[in-house]
Amino acid sequence: MTTLLRASGSAEFLSIVPSLAGFTPTDSLVLLPFHGTRTCGAMRLDLPDDDVSLHDYVDASIGLVSRVDGTDAVAVVVYTDDEVHETRDGIVLPLAVEVDELLGRAEDAGLRIVDALCVTPSGWSSYLDRDPEVRRLDEAPPAVPGIGDVSGDQLSGVALPTVDFAEKERVGRALREISDLLEGTRSDALAGRRNPQAIAALVLLEDIPAFFEAVLSPSDDLPPFATAALLWCLDRPLFRDVALTQWATDAVGGARTLAAQLAFADARTAVPDDLGDVFLGRGPSPDPDRLRRALTLARATAARAPLASRPGPLTAAAWLSWALGRASHAAHYLELVREIDPRYGLAALLDTMINAAVLPEWAFRRGATSTT
Repeated sequence: MTTLLRASGSAEFLSIVPSLAGFTPTDSLVLLPFHGTRTCGAMRLDLPDDDVSLHDYVDASIGLVSRVDGTDAVAVVVYTDDEVHETRDGIVLPLAVEVDELLGRAEDAGLRIVDALCVTPSGWSSYLDRDPEVRRLDEAPPAVPGIGDVSGDQLSGVALPTVDFAEKERVGRALREISDLLEGTRSDALAGRRNPQAIAALVLLEDIPAFFEAVLSPSDDLPPFATAALLWCLDRPLFRDVALTQWATDAVGGARTLAAQLAFADARTAVPDDLGDVFLGRGPSPDPDRLRRALTLARATAARAPLASRPGPLTAAAWLSWALGRASHAAHYLELVREIDPRYGLAALLDTMINAAVLPEWAFRRGATSTT
């Protein structure tokens, strides 16, 4: 169901920005692409700092918003902790020079300026006013049916679930047992005492795509041995890539990716372009509900994993966040990976893409624009 939000002026428009973004931004530049009089989402960027060329920052910002299908106008909202600067001639809004440069670049690109607002701790004002005034800011955005709580900032919900130590220990022991069986490291003396749950987990792994589909189904937390089996897969790039492709497509896509990965490993046969494109955010738009279920699963798995086995599910959480347009969340998970293994391959690739403001192509399709 589509929820329509209407605003008759800057104050009302500002009050619905958190609902469009899905959160209440802080220290952010928010760009809202318009087609005619309508917008369908928001794009958030960190505020520019001294290490970044203003020209490059402005070009990248307008380049991103211009990629959204049908965009012919843009609104700009700056959220900053800096206060307005009072002078003899009036007030000067924070980042006034940067926003002026941004608006000029937008007009050069043929975009109409819908609004340009600044939110500070003391209130809000407009960059378009010749003599700006600070107006009172409502303490919280209005509740919108069907959208949920948007009072948190862009990092709200990024923390991994809380898991008690005993659960982590159970998963760790299960992972050791599964690894021993799969890698043949158990001694003959122990061969007769294999854990039936470990054997059952190995049966699950006989059909990898079916297993990845089963764990994606909404349910209670996975039992320790199923979590351990998933960790064993995500710790291996071949199976991790199958999981990500399948969760972004379907079980058929997972089976095709597994076959392609095995063929590549055996004979260096190229992976089909349409499968490789999924990793780069190209091709048909994934089902966002499916991606969100996969992200919930990856976060829960990372929370239960032994430290050395966390990079796999954390990188999966980063890619899934990126695929959903949540670049800020993805960057957080990649930082957690760096703390464990700075050389983890896929994490380094994703980090390069995020730092270059590369987003999935499907994030720019109208109706799917909510990026952070």
